[in-house]
Amino acid sequence: MSDRAQALGGAPAAVAPPHRTSLRAIFPTVAAASLGFAIVQLDVTVVNVAIPSLGHSFGSSVHGLQWIVDAYTLSFAALLLTSGTLADRFGSRRLFAYGLALFLLASLGCALAPSLVALIAARVAQGVGAAMILPTSLALITHACANDAAARVKAVAWWSATGGAISAAGPTLGGLLIDSLGWRAIFFINLPICAAGLWLTVRHVRDSAAARTRLFDPAGQIVAVLVLALLTGGIIRAGAQGPGDPYAAGALAASVVLGALFVAIERRVAAPMVPLAFFRIARVPGVLAIGAITNAAFYGLIFSLSLYFQNARGFTATESGLALAPLTIIMLANIASARLAVRHGFRATVIVGLVVSLAGYVWLWRTLGAHTPYALLAPGLAAMAIGGGIAIPALTSTLLGSVEAGRSATASAILNTARQVGAAVGVAALGALVAGQGAAIVAGASRAFAVAAALVAVCIVLAARWPGDAPEPGPRA
Repeated sequence: MSDRAQALGGAPAAVAPPHRTSLRAIFPTVAAASLGFAIVQLDVTVVNVAIPSLGHSFGSSVHGLQWIVDAYTLSFAALLLTSGTLADRFGSRRLFAYGLALFLLASLGCALAPSLVALIAARVAQGVGAAMILPTSLALITHACANDAAARVKAVAWWSATGGAISAAGPTLGGLLIDSLGWRAIFFINLPICAAGLWLTVRHVRDSAAARTRLFDPAGQIVAVLVLALLTGGIIRAGAQGPGDPYAAGALAASVVLGALFVAIERRVAAPMVPLAFFRIARVPGVLAIGAITNAAFYGLIFSLSLYFQNARGFTATESGLALAPLTIIMLANIASARLAVRHGFRATVIVGLVVSLAGYVWLWRTLGAHTPYALLAPGLAAMAIGGGIAIPALTSTLLGSVEAGRSATASAILNTARQVGAAVGVAALGALVAGQGAAIVAGASRAFAVAAALVAVCIVLAARWPGDAPEPGPRA
């Protein structure tokens, strides 16, 4: 049995005949999935701009406010794997709809939160909803495209474009809402988006042919949640209190011990939550590493730049959001990614995107200062967005093309777990570099870009070591 078949937990699938999928026919599914991804991404970035306003409202320090960001990341990352495997067992459409409904209610809780503690609790609930939405949104696209690889690449590109554009526009939108209506508006805006996604899902999205008879792995599920919660929480604590903090060290050590237990469980159960052979599929380890590292760089820098613009440069929330507007070009880059992948293959597309990102990070590292004209910063921000926009859809399609449709939610969950853990590391590590005021923030932000550039350079080396691949001209068996 091949590694791919073993990773899927069964015998090799029969070769399917070529099948063409019209993007027009699956538009409602792509639209619903894209709205789900957009709302998940929006609440990753929009809150960063609100940090100073929330500090004034609740009278908390930067480290306390960081938990508004990290509470979402923690619950999100801890439950992604569980959500992916549950979706493959019970159906992606059902879990996707439940996730949207929970996210809607949690957003309402955030908007009405009377205290910092209440807001953090609601953000935890948002993270749970996001964990249900993200892997299932990609699974819905995979099922809708059947075995048409070209259609899948294009649909994933539009999915990425929508989420990427909303994510990049989050700081600008958040700044406008905060300055005009107050910080609570950034959570009220989620309600119509969730409602639209729910309507499309209920009315137009067909359910996947889930493996409803697949055995369940309760021990693996519980241990996986504990591992991811301890790992993410330990990283966050280390970023706030330093790597020598005993609670951070204890959490990280416990995550390693439980991680070893998880591997032992998965080797012995009949239907493992995460088949370990999955990690022996060509390119999969590289895809996961690149996903984690690029997220660490990108989201760590979004957090750092928000503090730089507002606390070091004196920008308002709106001005800070507008300063990050060049990131919205990521939508066009996502669409270009599909064209590049079809013509030149995934590896070349990922490498091109990473090289462009590296150029942006190096540019900002060398130009960012206390009084740098914004016109000098904008090209670097645009390069960051263009590079990520080209690389990430190709990275995602590489993974989805490696597994059968019945495991697509699990595969998506594994990739996005790696990316969310990476984001937590980035916010904790790079965010710690910009703690302080004035000149300390400027110096820290410059160091953060230097670190990000080094990380992306590592990703280029990883991608260059992949085995070569052919372009994706049309349907594959």
